[in-house]
Amino acid sequence: MTIELWLLYLLASVGLSLTPGPNGLLALTHGALYGLRRSIFTVSGGVVGFTMLMGISMAGMGALLLASQQAFLIVKWIGAAYLVYLGVKVWRSPPPHVGIEDRQGKDTTTSRWQLFSNGFFVAVANPKAIIFFAAFLPQFIDPATPKLPQFFILAGTYAFIEFVYEALLAGSAQKFSRWLSKGNVGKWFNRISGATFISIGGLLLTVNKNS
Repeated sequence: MTIELWLLYLLASVGLSLTPGPNGLLALTHGALYGLRRSIFTVSGGVVGFTMLMGISMAGMGALLLASQQAFLIVKWIGAAYLVYLGVKVWRSPPPHVGIEDRQGKDTTTSRWQLFSNGFFVAVANPKAIIFFAAFLPQFIDPATPKLPQFFILAGTYAFIEFVYEALLAGSAQKFSRWLSKGNVGKWFNRISGATFISIGGLLLTVNKNS
């Protein structure tokens, strides 16, 4: 891969990361609920999920989903169900509480593994992402050179950009956590976030392979 092609990919990846999506919303929500330190596990889960999707796409799963209506529908329904489940969970979460536990970065109800898995499953829940990567990545791959080194470059670049972007979102949300802990503000923040996840899950059911 030439430096010129990599720079083009870098710009395209920045644009892709800045596109609003479920993982950005999750990072924002968890940043407000748990703070930046704990939200890093959420962000890391999302990055691992996206990296796995890129690998799957390069291995041909994107072409399979594009060709098979049944496979696409199965993955779509699983992804939509998980987003709705997550939305209900966020809706029912208690408002952010800023106290000693928050300053020490502790949380007695949500483990680091749960935060990581939330980020991971939201990333892999959308079959359209696999198809997108399957269409996006080949434009930057040189078929005359080994694919594995190119995968590491492409995946590493996108993972770094996505990690920084989501961490910035979580850090920004943490600054508002004290405000969200006042009165009913935090409760409505959770309800709006939860409703958004549920809506995204519902909208996912309306998409098709060609949309």
